[in-house]
Amino acid sequence: MNTLSYKLATIIKQANPQETGSVEVMQYALNLILNSLLIVTVSLLIGWFTGSFAGTAIVLFSFAVLRFFSGGKHLKTAAACNVFTITLCSSLPHVSYLFKDNLWLINIASLLLILAFSPNPDVNAQIPHHWYPWMKLISALMVSANFLIASDVIALAFFAQCLTIISTKKGGA
Repeated sequence: MNTLSYKLATIIKQANPQETGSVEVMQYALNLILNSLLIVTVSLLIGWFTGSFAGTAIVLFSFAVLRFFSGGKHLKTAAACNVFTITLCSSLPHVSYLFKDNLWLINIASLLLILAFSPNPDVNAQIPHHWYPWMKLISALMVSANFLIASDVIALAFFAQCLTIISTKKGGA
């Protein structure tokens, strides 16, 4: 992806050198977009082929939206992130039925993790600290909504995301 995003950034820069950012900045942004697109596309294709397209879409959406507000740790490489996320999002819909009887426990565990550790934003996010209480509140409300929705797929997606915010440092706001 890095090579592709570099080539695209170079082409964009050559096409409009005056009104575009640096190649490095565009490469970084394109890398984020292309990696996200890869994860969504491959996950949904796997979901479609395995008969769990809707469940996979729900996992992708639930995981991504909660991650936006709660933050979370990153893997060391984009490739590792891609493989892990595709595997997670493609497999959770297939195993979620195993946890249907423990839905409340999973929701409670996720809520406790949110209250203890969120938000845990990426250091590059540059989010002002005065937004942290709102991010925690929105994250907690999202997880709490699943007590009403009662979706085992959403519960597992939220729980998986909540595991990424666990930190040995002092929790968020």
